[in-house]
Amino acid sequence: MSNPSAGAGDVFDVRKIRRLVELMNEHELNEIDLRQADMRIRLRRGDADFTGPVEYVPARAAAPAAPAAPAAAAPAGDSAASDNFTYINSPMVGTFYLASSPDSAPFVKVSDHVGPDTIVCIVEAMKVFNEIPAEISGRVVSVLAENGEPVEFGQPLFKIDPKG
Repeated sequence: MSNPSAGAGDVFDVRKIRRLVELMNEHELNEIDLRQADMRIRLRRGDADFTGPVEYVPARAAAPAAPAAPAAAAPAGDSAASDNFTYINSPMVGTFYLASSPDSAPFVKVSDHVGPDTIVCIVEAMKVFNEIPAEISGRVVSVLAENGEPVEFGQPLFKIDPKG
């Protein structure tokens, strides 16, 4: 039942492969690539290729898809003053989530009051869940991004009334 080629240094030893899979799970790795002499083993998760191309989409490509015309004016600052609203923009490219898990309540809802340190959402980028603080005080007027959908760098996520 033992394999004569499965020596102490054999990278194809089933016990070692199982340990590599455990390490991948423990450390949330997407790929391991090992070489030993003329032997090689590469372990890759099935969804590892999916996240790469999403990171290279130009930020301007999302501007036409923005849900409202005021969203395009949000980064200017002065033009947003005409409607007295401020916008919380995405600091990175990733996937937008309103809650920490599908079963959890959203971090904020429309009409909630937020402070500078209030976590308003999560943006997942490259398998890292980044909590996004409001960085301003005010009342949430609307949520401009869809839960579970991709967002671009600088894309408005929330419309905030600083006087609310």
